[in-house]
Amino acid sequence: METARVLVAADKFKGSLTAVQVAERVTAGLRRVVPGLAVETLPVADGGDGTVAAAVAAGFERREARVTGPLGDPVTAAYALRGDTAVVEMAEASGLQHLPDGVFAPLTATTYGSGELLKAALEAGATTIVFGVGGSATTDGGAGMLAALGARFLDADGKPVAPGGGPLATLAEADLSGLDPRLKDIDLVLASDVDNPLTGPKGAPEVYGRQKGASEEDIAVLDAALTHYASILGPDTAALPGAGAAGGIGYGALVALGARFRPGIEVMLDVLGFAPALARATLVITGEGSLDEQTLHGKAPAGVAAAARAAGIEVVAVCGRLALPPEDLEKAGIRRAYALADLEPDPAVSMAQAGPLLERAAESIARDFLAG
Repeated sequence: METARVLVAADKFKGSLTAVQVAERVTAGLRRVVPGLAVETLPVADGGDGTVAAAVAAGFERREARVTGPLGDPVTAAYALRGDTAVVEMAEASGLQHLPDGVFAPLTATTYGSGELLKAALEAGATTIVFGVGGSATTDGGAGMLAALGARFLDADGKPVAPGGGPLATLAEADLSGLDPRLKDIDLVLASDVDNPLTGPKGAPEVYGRQKGASEEDIAVLDAALTHYASILGPDTAALPGAGAAGGIGYGALVALGARFRPGIEVMLDVLGFAPALARATLVITGEGSLDEQTLHGKAPAGVAAAARAAGIEVVAVCGRLALPPEDLEKAGIRRAYALADLEPDPAVSMAQAGPLLERAAESIARDFLAG
Protein backbone atom coordinates (compact mmCIF):
# COMPACT_ATOMS: atom_id res chain seq x y z
CA MET A 1 0.00 0.00 0.00
CA GLU A 2 1.23 3.48 -0.91
CA THR A 3 2.62 5.49 2.03
CA ALA A 4 0.27 8.34 2.88
CA ARG A 5 1.66 11.82 2.33
CA VAL A 6 -0.58 14.78 3.08
CA LEU A 7 -0.27 18.23 1.54
CA VAL A 8 -1.92 20.97 3.62
CA ALA A 9 -2.60 23.88 1.23
CA ALA A 10 -5.15 26.11 2.97
CA ASP A 11 -5.79 29.85 3.12
CA LYS A 12 -6.21 31.84 6.33
CA PHE A 13 -9.30 31.72 8.54
CA LYS A 14 -9.92 35.46 8.45
CA GLY A 15 -10.07 37.01 11.90
CA SER A 16 -8.77 33.95 13.73
CA LEU A 17 -5.86 32.06 12.12
CA THR A 18 -3.22 32.86 9.50
CA ALA A 19 -2.65 30.35 6.72
CA VAL A 20 0.58 29.29 8.48
CA GLN A 21 -1.31 28.70 11.74
CA VAL A 22 -3.99 26.70 9.91
CA ALA A 23 -1.29 24.43 8.49
CA GLU A 24 0.32 23.98 11.93
CA ARG A 25 -2.96 23.10 13.64
CA VAL A 26 -4.05 20.68 10.92
CA THR A 27 -0.66 18.96 11.05
CA ALA A 28 -0.87 18.61 14.84
CA GLY A 29 -4.35 17.07 14.67
CA LEU A 30 -3.41 14.62 11.92
CA ARG A 31 -0.32 13.41 13.76
CA ARG A 32 -2.24 12.90 16.99
CA VAL A 33 -4.11 10.09 15.19
CA VAL A 34 -1.31 8.96 12.83
CA PRO A 35 2.03 9.58 14.58
CA GLY A 36 4.91 10.20 12.20
CA LEU A 37 2.58 10.94 9.26
CA ALA A 38 4.38 12.64 6.36
CA VAL A 39 2.84 16.12 6.08
CA GLU A 40 3.97 18.90 3.76
CA THR A 41 2.54 22.38 4.33
CA LEU A 42 2.10 25.06 1.69
CA PRO A 43 0.05 27.99 3.01
CA VAL A 44 -1.77 29.60 0.08
CA ALA A 45 -3.44 32.90 -0.79
CA ASP A 46 -5.39 34.23 -3.74
CA GLY A 47 -3.80 37.67 -4.13
CA GLY A 48 -5.66 39.34 -1.26
CA ASP A 49 -4.41 39.96 2.26
CA GLY A 50 -2.11 37.16 3.38
CA THR A 51 -0.40 36.83 0.00
CA VAL A 52 3.01 38.10 1.18
CA ALA A 53 2.84 35.85 4.26
CA ALA A 54 2.17 32.83 2.03
CA ALA A 55 5.16 33.72 -0.16
CA VAL A 56 7.43 34.10 2.89
CA ALA A 57 6.25 30.72 4.21
CA ALA A 58 7.26 29.24 0.84
CA GLY A 59 10.81 30.58 1.14
CA PHE A 60 10.66 34.15 -0.11
CA GLU A 61 12.51 36.81 1.88
CA ARG A 62 10.33 39.32 3.72
CA ARG A 63 11.25 42.94 2.97
CA GLU A 64 9.75 46.08 4.50
CA ALA A 65 9.30 49.65 3.30
CA ARG A 66 7.86 52.84 4.83
CA VAL A 67 5.08 54.00 2.52
CA THR A 68 2.02 56.24 2.48
CA GLY A 69 -1.07 54.65 4.01
CA PRO A 70 -4.58 55.05 2.60
CA LEU A 71 -5.27 58.12 4.77
CA GLY A 72 -1.91 59.73 3.92
CA ASP A 73 -0.08 58.72 7.12
CA PRO A 74 3.14 56.67 6.91
CA VAL A 75 2.78 52.90 7.41
CA THR A 76 5.20 49.97 7.32
CA ALA A 77 4.40 47.58 4.47
CA ALA A 78 5.98 44.25 3.59
CA TYR A 79 6.65 42.57 0.27
CA ALA A 80 8.36 39.28 -0.55
CA LEU A 81 11.42 38.70 -2.74
CA ARG A 82 13.13 35.61 -4.11
CA GLY A 83 15.76 36.12 -6.79
CA ASP A 84 14.30 38.58 -9.28
CA THR A 85 10.67 37.76 -8.42
CA ALA A 86 8.72 39.92 -5.98
CA VAL A 87 5.29 39.41 -4.48
CA VAL A 88 3.66 42.74 -3.68
CA GLU A 89 0.34 42.89 -1.84
CA MET A 90 -1.53 46.18 -2.25
CA ALA A 91 -3.37 45.66 1.06
CA GLU A 92 -0.02 45.91 2.85
CA ALA A 93 0.13 49.57 1.81
CA SER A 94 -3.46 50.56 1.04
CA GLY A 95 -5.60 47.99 2.84
CA LEU A 96 -8.55 48.26 5.19
CA GLN A 97 -6.29 47.08 8.03
CA HIS A 98 -4.63 50.52 8.00
CA LEU A 99 -7.86 52.31 8.86
CA PRO A 100 -8.64 52.99 12.54
CA ASP A 101 -11.77 51.16 13.75
CA GLY A 102 -14.88 52.80 12.34
CA VAL A 103 -12.92 55.32 10.25
CA PHE A 104 -13.46 55.16 6.49
CA ALA A 105 -12.51 57.52 3.69
CA PRO A 106 -14.29 56.19 0.61
CA LEU A 107 -13.82 59.36 -1.46
CA THR A 108 -10.27 60.30 -0.43
CA ALA A 109 -8.37 57.09 0.45
CA THR A 110 -5.32 56.73 -1.79
CA THR A 111 -3.28 53.92 -3.34
CA TYR A 112 -0.14 56.10 -3.36
CA GLY A 113 1.60 53.71 -0.94
CA SER A 114 0.95 50.76 -3.28
CA GLY A 115 2.91 52.60 -5.96
CA GLU A 116 5.71 53.22 -3.45
CA LEU A 117 5.72 49.52 -2.59
CA LEU A 118 6.00 48.57 -6.29
CA LYS A 119 8.89 51.04 -6.54
CA ALA A 120 10.62 49.38 -3.57
CA ALA A 121 10.36 46.04 -5.40
CA LEU A 122 11.85 47.61 -8.54
CA GLU A 123 14.71 49.04 -6.51
CA ALA A 124 15.36 45.60 -4.99
CA GLY A 125 15.98 44.31 -8.54
CA ALA A 126 12.67 42.58 -9.26
CA THR A 127 11.95 41.97 -12.93
CA THR A 128 8.84 39.85 -12.33
CA ILE A 129 6.30 41.31 -9.91
CA VAL A 130 3.20 39.46 -8.80
CA PHE A 131 0.87 42.26 -7.72
CA GLY A 132 -1.79 40.82 -5.42
CA VAL A 133 -4.79 43.11 -5.17
CA GLY A 134 -7.64 42.83 -2.69
CA GLY A 135 -8.69 44.04 0.74
CA SER A 136 -8.27 47.69 -0.28
CA ALA A 137 -9.51 50.73 1.62
CA THR A 138 -9.46 52.66 -1.65
CA THR A 139 -11.55 53.39 -4.76
CA ASP A 140 -9.21 55.66 -6.72
CA GLY A 141 -8.74 53.62 -9.89
CA GLY A 142 -5.05 53.26 -9.09
CA ALA A 143 -4.44 56.99 -9.63
CA GLY A 144 -2.50 57.27 -6.36
CA MET A 145 -0.35 54.28 -7.31
CA LEU A 146 0.43 55.80 -10.71
CA ALA A 147 1.24 59.18 -9.14
CA ALA A 148 3.79 57.50 -6.84
CA LEU A 149 5.37 55.94 -9.93
CA GLY A 150 5.73 59.28 -11.71
CA ALA A 151 2.37 60.02 -13.39
CA ARG A 152 0.77 63.47 -13.05
CA PHE A 153 -2.97 64.08 -12.75
CA LEU A 154 -3.94 67.72 -13.24
CA ASP A 155 -7.17 69.70 -13.03
CA ALA A 156 -8.27 72.45 -15.44
CA ASP A 157 -5.97 74.96 -13.67
CA GLY A 158 -2.95 72.69 -14.09
CA LYS A 159 -2.87 71.84 -10.39
CA PRO A 160 -2.49 68.29 -9.05
CA VAL A 161 -5.82 66.56 -8.41
CA ALA A 162 -6.30 65.74 -4.70
CA PRO A 163 -5.91 62.12 -3.52
CA GLY A 164 -8.77 59.63 -3.71
CA GLY A 165 -11.47 58.58 -6.14
CA GLY A 166 -13.87 61.47 -5.58
CA PRO A 167 -11.52 64.25 -6.75
CA LEU A 168 -10.94 62.43 -10.08
CA ALA A 169 -14.14 64.17 -11.21
CA THR A 170 -11.98 67.29 -11.62
CA LEU A 171 -9.31 65.56 -13.74
CA ALA A 172 -8.48 67.44 -16.96
CA GLU A 173 -5.13 65.94 -17.97
CA ALA A 174 -3.30 62.68 -17.26
CA ASP A 175 0.42 62.82 -18.04
CA LEU A 176 1.98 59.35 -17.94
CA SER A 177 5.28 60.38 -19.56
CA GLY A 178 7.06 60.52 -16.21
CA LEU A 179 6.29 56.92 -15.22
CA ASP A 180 9.34 55.04 -13.90
CA PRO A 181 11.11 53.75 -17.06
CA ARG A 182 11.98 50.46 -15.34
CA LEU A 183 8.30 49.50 -15.57
CA LYS A 184 8.71 48.91 -19.32
CA ASP A 185 11.14 46.05 -18.70
CA ILE A 186 9.27 44.04 -16.07
CA ASP A 187 6.59 41.37 -16.16
CA LEU A 188 3.81 42.72 -13.93
CA VAL A 189 1.14 40.13 -13.14
CA LEU A 190 -2.12 41.45 -11.71
CA ALA A 191 -3.25 38.69 -9.37
CA SER A 192 -6.84 38.96 -8.17
CA ASP A 193 -9.75 36.75 -7.16
CA VAL A 194 -12.25 39.16 -8.77
CA ASP A 195 -12.81 39.95 -12.45
CA ASN A 196 -15.14 42.95 -12.11
CA PRO A 197 -14.98 45.85 -14.58
CA LEU A 198 -14.08 49.33 -13.31
CA THR A 199 -17.55 50.93 -13.29
CA GLY A 200 -21.24 50.18 -13.73
CA PRO A 201 -23.54 47.75 -11.90
CA LYS A 202 -20.72 45.21 -11.46
CA GLY A 203 -17.98 47.83 -11.04
CA ALA A 204 -15.72 48.63 -8.12
CA PRO A 205 -17.83 51.36 -6.43
CA GLU A 206 -21.16 49.52 -6.67
CA VAL A 207 -19.94 46.06 -5.65
CA TYR A 208 -17.26 46.90 -3.09
CA GLY A 209 -17.81 50.53 -2.08
CA ARG A 210 -20.07 49.81 0.88
CA GLN A 211 -17.48 47.66 2.66
CA LYS A 212 -15.17 50.70 2.49
CA GLY A 213 -17.73 52.96 4.14
CA ALA A 214 -19.29 54.46 1.01
CA SER A 215 -22.89 55.71 1.19
CA GLU A 216 -25.23 55.36 -1.80
CA GLU A 217 -24.40 58.98 -2.69
CA ASP A 218 -20.64 58.27 -2.40
CA ILE A 219 -21.03 55.27 -4.72
CA ALA A 220 -22.70 57.42 -7.37
CA VAL A 221 -19.96 60.06 -7.01
CA LEU A 222 -17.18 57.46 -7.28
CA ASP A 223 -18.74 55.71 -10.27
CA ALA A 224 -19.07 59.00 -12.14
CA ALA A 225 -15.54 60.09 -11.17
CA LEU A 226 -13.99 56.79 -12.29
CA THR A 227 -15.99 56.87 -15.54
CA HIS A 228 -14.56 60.35 -16.21
CA TYR A 229 -11.04 59.18 -15.23
CA ALA A 230 -11.28 56.24 -17.64
CA SER A 231 -12.52 58.50 -20.45
CA ILE A 232 -9.17 60.33 -20.21
CA LEU A 233 -6.84 57.36 -19.61
CA GLY A 234 -8.49 54.79 -21.87
CA PRO A 235 -12.15 53.74 -21.73
CA ASP A 236 -11.54 50.46 -23.60
CA THR A 237 -9.57 49.02 -20.69
CA ALA A 238 -12.27 49.84 -18.10
CA ALA A 239 -14.33 46.75 -19.00
CA LEU A 240 -11.42 44.31 -18.90
CA PRO A 241 -11.57 41.51 -16.29
CA GLY A 242 -9.81 42.68 -13.14
CA ALA A 243 -10.09 46.42 -13.92
CA GLY A 244 -12.40 46.81 -10.93
CA ALA A 245 -10.18 44.86 -8.53
CA ALA A 246 -9.24 46.60 -5.27
CA GLY A 247 -11.12 49.81 -5.93
CA GLY A 248 -9.98 49.98 -9.54
CA ILE A 249 -6.25 49.65 -8.90
CA GLY A 250 -6.49 46.83 -11.45
CA TYR A 251 -7.51 49.38 -14.07
CA GLY A 252 -4.51 51.59 -13.32
CA ALA A 253 -2.15 48.61 -13.58
CA LEU A 254 -3.72 47.36 -16.83
CA VAL A 255 -4.04 50.69 -18.64
CA ALA A 256 -0.77 52.36 -17.60
CA LEU A 257 1.67 49.71 -16.36
CA GLY A 258 1.17 47.01 -18.98
CA ALA A 259 0.05 44.47 -16.40
CA ARG A 260 -1.54 41.19 -17.41
CA PHE A 261 -4.43 39.81 -15.39
CA ARG A 262 -4.44 36.26 -14.04
CA PRO A 263 -6.67 34.68 -11.39
CA GLY A 264 -4.81 35.20 -8.12
CA ILE A 265 -4.85 31.61 -6.93
CA GLU A 266 -3.42 30.33 -10.25
CA VAL A 267 -0.54 32.79 -10.05
CA MET A 268 0.15 32.04 -6.40
CA LEU A 269 0.12 28.27 -6.90
CA ASP A 270 2.76 28.74 -9.63
CA VAL A 271 4.87 31.10 -7.51
CA LEU A 272 4.64 28.97 -4.37
CA GLY A 273 5.68 25.73 -6.10
CA PHE A 274 2.37 23.92 -5.72
CA ALA A 275 2.77 21.51 -8.66
CA PRO A 276 5.86 19.69 -7.33
CA ALA A 277 4.34 19.54 -3.83
CA LEU A 278 1.13 18.11 -5.29
CA ALA A 279 3.11 15.44 -7.14
CA ARG A 280 4.40 14.17 -3.78
CA ALA A 281 0.95 14.02 -2.13
CA THR A 282 -1.63 11.27 -1.73
CA LEU A 283 -4.21 13.52 -0.01
CA VAL A 284 -4.68 17.30 -0.12
CA ILE A 285 -6.30 19.32 2.67
CA THR A 286 -7.39 22.83 1.69
CA GLY A 287 -9.74 25.37 3.24
CA GLU A 288 -10.52 28.89 4.42
CA GLY A 289 -12.66 30.59 7.05
CA SER A 290 -15.92 30.33 5.13
CA LEU A 291 -16.63 27.85 2.36
CA ASP A 292 -19.49 29.54 0.51
CA GLU A 293 -20.65 30.66 -2.92
CA GLN A 294 -17.68 33.07 -3.19
CA THR A 295 -15.26 30.18 -2.71
CA LEU A 296 -16.34 28.74 -6.05
CA HIS A 297 -15.39 31.95 -7.88
CA GLY A 298 -11.61 32.05 -7.79
CA LYS A 299 -10.91 31.66 -4.08
CA ALA A 300 -7.90 29.63 -2.91
CA PRO A 301 -9.65 26.34 -1.97
CA ALA A 302 -11.36 26.10 -5.37
CA GLY A 303 -8.04 26.64 -7.16
CA VAL A 304 -6.27 24.05 -5.02
CA ALA A 305 -9.08 21.53 -5.49
CA ALA A 306 -9.19 22.04 -9.27
CA ALA A 307 -5.44 21.46 -9.59
CA ALA A 308 -5.55 18.39 -7.32
CA ARG A 309 -8.52 16.90 -9.16
CA ALA A 310 -6.72 17.34 -12.48
CA ALA A 311 -3.85 15.33 -10.96
CA GLY A 312 -6.22 12.64 -9.65
CA ILE A 313 -5.54 13.38 -5.99
CA GLU A 314 -8.32 13.40 -3.40
CA VAL A 315 -9.13 16.68 -1.63
CA VAL A 316 -10.87 17.40 1.66
CA ALA A 317 -11.44 20.83 3.17
CA VAL A 318 -11.51 22.50 6.57
CA CYS A 319 -13.46 25.68 7.26
CA GLY A 320 -14.98 27.78 10.00
CA ARG A 321 -18.43 27.63 8.48
CA LEU A 322 -19.80 25.62 5.58
CA ALA A 323 -22.46 27.19 3.37
CA LEU A 324 -22.18 24.91 0.34
CA PRO A 325 -24.25 21.77 -0.29
CA PRO A 326 -22.41 18.47 -0.91
CA GLU A 327 -23.13 18.61 -4.65
CA ASP A 328 -21.36 21.99 -4.96
CA LEU A 329 -18.37 20.67 -3.02
CA GLU A 330 -18.30 17.65 -5.33
CA LYS A 331 -18.38 19.87 -8.43
CA ALA A 332 -15.46 21.88 -7.03
CA GLY A 333 -13.47 18.67 -6.54
CA ILE A 334 -13.78 18.57 -2.73
CA ARG A 335 -14.71 15.13 -1.38
CA ARG A 336 -15.79 16.34 2.06
CA ALA A 337 -15.63 19.47 4.23
CA TYR A 338 -15.08 19.63 7.99
CA ALA A 339 -16.54 22.77 9.58
CA LEU A 340 -15.61 24.15 12.99
CA ALA A 341 -19.25 25.26 13.33
CA ASP A 342 -20.20 21.56 13.59
CA LEU A 343 -17.97 21.28 16.66
CA GLU A 344 -18.85 24.68 18.18
CA PRO A 345 -22.06 26.34 16.91
CA ASP A 346 -21.44 29.71 18.63
CA PRO A 347 -19.52 31.76 16.00
CA ALA A 348 -17.72 33.95 18.57
CA VAL A 349 -16.50 30.91 20.54
CA SER A 350 -15.62 29.09 17.33
CA MET A 351 -13.42 31.99 16.17
CA ALA A 352 -11.81 32.38 19.59
CA GLN A 353 -11.10 28.64 19.83
CA ALA A 354 -10.36 28.10 16.13
CA GLY A 355 -6.94 26.53 16.76
CA PRO A 356 -7.98 23.69 19.09
CA LEU A 357 -11.18 23.11 17.11
CA LEU A 358 -9.20 22.83 13.88
CA GLU A 359 -6.97 20.20 15.49
CA ARG A 360 -10.09 18.22 16.38
CA ALA A 361 -11.36 18.52 12.79
CA ALA A 362 -7.98 17.28 11.54
CA GLU A 363 -8.20 14.29 13.90
CA SER A 364 -11.51 13.41 12.22
CA ILE A 365 -9.91 13.68 8.78
CA ALA A 366 -7.11 11.37 9.90
CA ARG A 367 -9.58 8.79 11.23
CA ASP A 368 -11.78 9.00 8.11
CA PHE A 369 -9.07 9.04 5.44
CA LEU A 370 -5.73 7.92 6.89
CA ALA A 371 -6.03 5.62 9.88
CA GLY A 372 -5.59 1.94 9.16
